[in-house]
Amino acid sequence: MNSIMTGVAAGVLGTITMDSLNHLFARKGLIIKIDIRMIGRMSAGWANGRFCFRDPGQMKQIAHEVLLGYLTHYAIGIALAIPFVLGWSLLVGDPVSPIWTLAYGIATTAASVFVVHPSMGLGVFGMRSPEGIRAPLSSLANHLFFGIGMAVGVALT
Repeated sequence: MNSIMTGVAAGVLGTITMDSLNHLFARKGLIIKIDIRMIGRMSAGWANGRFCFRDPGQMKQIAHEVLLGYLTHYAIGIALAIPFVLGWSLLVGDPVSPIWTLAYGIATTAASVFVVHPSMGLGVFGMRSPEGIRAPLSSLANHLFFGIGMAVGVALT
């Protein structure tokens, strides 16, 4: 049970860190701001059995999309963290390493560039985004932030 709580804490703290640093860096124009509304629309599509849009314009505005976007965003953060922490506990047995947690956070970029971006109609790596190469680079930065937050979370628990 302790590993699950550590995973939840790491996932929540990782996502809070991602959102906070994304907000800061996006305000400076260094990365693309996370669009919570789009995440809400995407997850509504998933709930209705639609897992891929040809372009983001096909995702129509829905009621409570911001709330749904945040719930989905944090659920994904937790869902990514728990298996890592449980797997570490089962396979390694030692306390979770913050360095490996940071590396794992960066590796979760794959979920974004191979699942989320294509699902939203932005293509693999988000290369059909109007932002071009900034899309995957922003995703990499955001998942680095996620890894930092996760690492702090496992270090504190």
